[in-house]
Amino acid sequence: MLLFITIGVFDVLDILIVAFILLQVYRLVKGTAAVNILAGIFTIYLAWLLMKAFDMRLISSILGQFMGVGVIALLIVFQQELRRFLLLLGSRYNLQNIFNVNKIFSKPTISEEVAEEVAKACVNFSATKTGALMVFQLNTELYSYVQTGVALRARVTSELLENIFWKNTPLHDGAVIVQNDRISAARCIMPVSDRRDIPGSMGLRHRAALGISGLSDAYVVVVSEETGNITFFKDGLYKVRVAPEELKRFLCGDFTTFVTK
Repeated sequence: MLLFITIGVFDVLDILIVAFILLQVYRLVKGTAAVNILAGIFTIYLAWLLMKAFDMRLISSILGQFMGVGVIALLIVFQQELRRFLLLLGSRYNLQNIFNVNKIFSKPTISEEVAEEVAKACVNFSATKTGALMVFQLNTELYSYVQTGVALRARVTSELLENIFWKNTPLHDGAVIVQNDRISAARCIMPVSDRRDIPGSMGLRHRAALGISGLSDAYVVVVSEETGNITFFKDGLYKVRVAPEELKRFLCGDFTTFVTK
């Protein structure tokens, strides 16, 4: 007797949706303590199945009660990861972006003039080991992060960036956000990533860059205060020791030499 399995369009769609959710969950827990928590929950689940198989009623009953409230426990334990997941959906896949025809058919870009000024500033930052964190908005709206800083609405120039990140100015601590080729705000607070798979040489600026690049499609540039290295971030990935010419290409959307981490 032959068994025929029919797969329809909705079956394929179902598989793709589940795959997308699992991919996002993996991205959120990768390199964090949540991986160990998931491993612990999976171990308890296997132990429960084993106790049931050997008909050990007392301990299987205790573990069964634990598994019965598993969903609530997961919501409590993974509240931070769930919040990040919802932020990801709301920022990258919101209805405004989906139904905005201009955003669908146009790719946001950073002008060559702005890229040149940023690269020039980064060269000076690197030479003087001045720490800097610059976020360049693309499709994802960063209004809530702009509100945490000091509004500037100024033209992007290397001189202005160097003044902002000079260590004795009140605006140097935090991120500069660039929108539509203009500096919208400085001293902005970014979400800090808790990933544990990044080098120890990376500080809070790099973790903030990982955080905002993982929650949005923004490009992020960091100059290390300790090493002077320039690091470029996008989509939660990064490349260290970026050369000025390479940085300009990245900002303009050319990623032929972008090696992800």
